[in-house]
Amino acid sequence: MNSSRRGFLRGLGAGAVGIASGAAVTAALERPGHAASAPSPVFHGLHQAGVVTPAQPHATHVALDVLATDRAGLEDLFRTITERARFLTAGGVPPEIGIAGPPADSGVLGPLVPADNLTVTLGVGASLFDGRFGLAAHRPPALTAMPAFPDDHLDPARTHGDLMLQLCADNRDTVVHALRDIARHTRGGMQIRWRADGFIAPPRPSGTPRNLLGFKDGTSNLHVDDRAEMDRFVWLPASSWEAGGTYMVVRVIRMLVEFWDRVGIVEQERMFGRRRDSGAPLDGDHETDVPKFAEDPVGEAIPLTSHIRRANPRTPASEPSRILRRPYNYDSGVDEVGDLDMGLVFVCFQQDPDKQFAEIQRRLAGEPLVDYIQPVGGGYFLVLRGVRDATDYFGSGLLSLT
Repeated sequence: MNSSRRGFLRGLGAGAVGIASGAAVTAALERPGHAASAPSPVFHGLHQAGVVTPAQPHATHVALDVLATDRAGLEDLFRTITERARFLTAGGVPPEIGIAGPPADSGVLGPLVPADNLTVTLGVGASLFDGRFGLAAHRPPALTAMPAFPDDHLDPARTHGDLMLQLCADNRDTVVHALRDIARHTRGGMQIRWRADGFIAPPRPSGTPRNLLGFKDGTSNLHVDDRAEMDRFVWLPASSWEAGGTYMVVRVIRMLVEFWDRVGIVEQERMFGRRRDSGAPLDGDHETDVPKFAEDPVGEAIPLTSHIRRANPRTPASEPSRILRRPYNYDSGVDEVGDLDMGLVFVCFQQDPDKQFAEIQRRLAGEPLVDYIQPVGGGYFLVLRGVRDATDYFGSGLLSLT
């Protein structure tokens, strides 16, 4: 760890004891023989992992407010997140730091930290480009605070944030361990604003996983292995400092499942435009069949108000608004009146949130499904370009701007 970061960590006041131990851990991890033998192959590259990476079963999305007060402090924060992500995604043995301090690791994964297909994805919100860090002139026009759409019920405490940290892995305890580790090493530099934990169910019985309304979710998604599609719809072009990045939209959507479970199956299917059992469009036989909207101009087979018809009308005008979906289900127990609190952590990636995600939302306004879902939080975030090599760090391109 460089001397400027040591000064940053020493100067964080009330959190100094915890941070000092974190600095010792980080320094120990940098010594030969104490970290994994090499960085994870998914960590370094032009793009961050966790975008086109096949979705792991478990995730958490954590919006954070930055507590650092100047540009040097922000750089130290970015470097520390990078160091922890580099170690955690590779796995290895945490260092021994002696008996005087607390253990270097929480121990929830045992003495050897497994990589477990962990990905760490970092995005920045529009609020980071205020007057604190001299970045106001460099905010990309596409990066704005997420607006409230007509059918939203947004809670300010669950909306926006300076940073978005997406952690995904094959097992739940790996996600929890990674969050605790990063929080420990950045104590005093940032704090959690809101958090949404999620999971993906296995395909039942096959095909696309289902959401908690019982319908398959993401059948007509973009193909992550199609480089032309990714370059057209997801990755930001080489003409700007954000090249290699993308825009992430996170939406916490509560589903009113008790009410939904009382709706007849025919009405449910007409709201979605698909059969619940197979996922096939109502004018088809198989999940992957393409709806024949042009042959059904008045909506006899698939209602004009159905979700799939509003979201993706499959017209030349709607084609530019396609997005890469990467959603997770959530179950947060019960609310204050005893109703089930569960739904969808909707996550998508695109080149421009307004021209893609928001355009879809405008088409969906007033759809029948809004009686059973309530978007309650989320935000827009710019996913920074990838960490290129062992000397690079999250945000280096951003902080190089003057």
